[in-house]
Formats: sequence, structure tokens, C-alpha cells
Amino acid sequence: NALKYTNSARMTSQASFIAYDMLDRVRANASADYTWDRASLAPPNTSIAGVRDLDLHDFETNIIGFAGDNAKGSVAISGHEVTISISWEDARAASNPGARETFTLSSRVTTNAGSL
Repeated sequence: NALKYTNSARMTSQASFIAYDMLDRVRANASADYTWDRASLAPPNTSIAGVRDLDLHDFETNIIGFAGDNAKGSVAISGHEVTISISWEDARAASNPGARETFTLSSRVTTNAGSL
């Protein structure tokens, strides 16, 4: 059981690193619309891609790299509120085939350097 829970904690930690990285990218480019979910493919990484497209491509690549093709991620923006969610299969820790774990991060961002 200790190994199962250690693996689950490692996955949650990795998801938090990826989510906070994406939040930093949204804050750095707050005027762009980062709304996205893994149901649609991230924009391709091309020489003419904008910062937002590259950020979303990296986000998708990081999610797949840490949790595989069954992992899902999303960035939702409502006003100044950003919610980043990452979910992955966690059947091993739950001892239940098909069980999923989700890490969700919510924060406020602003397009104005002087306000929240």
C-alpha cells in the first residue's frame, strides 16, 4: 500500500508543477485567451506559432508526458478567474479499474499590473 500511495502522491505533485507552470504562463500573457481542454488538440509547435499557442502545446505535451494519453487537462477562464485542471488514471492507488484522480488549481489573474 505504501508504494501505491507514494506513486499517487508523486503524480499529484507532478500535476501541481504542470498546473502552476501553466498558471505562470497565463499570468505572463494575461491578455490572451488560454481557454482550452484536451478534447481539442493543442495548437501545433511551429515557427509561426504565437506565445499562447506554444504555451498550450507545452501544457498538453507535459500532461501526456507525465500521465499518458488517457490524461486530460483544461484551462478555463471566467473574468479574472483561471481554473486549471489535470486528471489522470489512478487505478493503482484506488484499486479500482478506471479510477481517476484530478488536480485543480484556481487563481485570479489580471490584465492590469496595478489591480487584482
